Amino acid sequence: MRRPQAAVAVMALGLTLGLVACSGESGPPVLTWYINPDDGGQEEIAARCTEEAGGDYQIQTSLLPRDASSQREQLARRLAASDTSIDIMSLDPPFIPEMAAAGFLAPVPDDLQDTDDVVQGAVDSATWDDELVTVPFWANTQLLWYRESVAEEAGLDMDQPVTWEQIMDAAAETDTLLGVQGAKAESLTVWINALIASAGGEIITNPEAPADEVQLGLDSDAGREAAQIMSRIGQEGLAGPGFPTADENASMNLFAGDNGSFMVNWPFVYPAISDSDPDLIDDIGWTIYPQVEEGTEAATPVGGINLGVSEFSEHVDLAYQAVECIVQPENQSEYFVTNGNPPSSISAYDDEEVAEEFPMAETIRDSLDQGVPRPQTPYYNEVSIGLQETWHPPAAIDPDTTPASSAEFITAVLRDERLL
Repeated sequence: MRRPQAAVAVMALGLTLGLVACSGESGPPVLTWYINPDDGGQEEIAARCTEEAGGDYQIQTSLLPRDASSQREQLARRLAASDTSIDIMSLDPPFIPEMAAAGFLAPVPDDLQDTDDVVQGAVDSATWDDELVTVPFWANTQLLWYRESVAEEAGLDMDQPVTWEQIMDAAAETDTLLGVQGAKAESLTVWINALIASAGGEIITNPEAPADEVQLGLDSDAGREAAQIMSRIGQEGLAGPGFPTADENASMNLFAGDNGSFMVNWPFVYPAISDSDPDLIDDIGWTIYPQVEEGTEAATPVGGINLGVSEFSEHVDLAYQAVECIVQPENQSEYFVTNGNPPSSISAYDDEEVAEEFPMAETIRDSLDQGVPRPQTPYYNEVSIGLQETWHPPAAIDPDTTPASSAEFITAVLRDERLL
């Protein structure tokens, strides 16, 4: 199997990094947890677990870059150099197969293999080659948010599942706009994957194959259905003139404006809108992601963070003890309340504060249980960028040709016949 891109670049350059000691000259071992940016919640959990360790270890945090691709690049480069200063890592799920296939992740011990209390979407995102290779920490999903007044005007019963066709028709009939992410960014890949999976398809049909043998499921009925939805929204102007550059924040602002109607987006939008326009909250409802085919359960987007332990850590056993503490349901529920990141633990949703702060918590939990991760492949970076290059702008998508031409382009990239 071809080594992941970042590792290849590192080895070709003969890159070496200065290694930082993982523990002091005296006292308990110091475990370094590389965290993604948040509102301080991971640091608080690290301090709490250090105290609970009773002197067995200390956890210090080190902040990764803000965007996921830069996080991937930094960690992959350092792990390729066998950097022993990395113990625990907060990992974006799409990049876990790359880390696992390269041998960068220490095996998850048996006592952390029990996933009975974990939402299925998080379990799937933590798995590679039918093996749990990371430990689910917090999970995320997109919901369908709607203006109750618009849904009522359009005659939609939001207590029942709705389809993309229904909300597109409703926006057209009420002269309102949809909040969707059309920017050439990771959010576009999230949307494409959710649509194709909801239609019963897969972007990659053999994710564990070597790069030159990867088979894509884009040129399929599911791919064409996804393309039809995206092209209609773009060509009919159902998401407004800013659609080709709209990210999650732009979609939220559009939804909260005078012409907002329906929006697919992550749960962060609820507290954000509550703070900026509290009067609007009374007109906002939420439900499971739209169906592509009526009567067929939607494959909802899955995000979040899983915890990996470096194969090169000098304290693998202690690192997994720390991970076991970090992912305790009470830590996850508090992290949700204070930082807005939903738990992967099912029981964490039973916390009274969770229900008080996030009244849609039950819908989030249910959505995560039917969630489908983005393509699990060591070549995710190439696949995602390839999709963004060929499915953008959405108004230019041709359902008859785009899925096939996209598959041809990505296949050529994976075979080193084309450049991104």
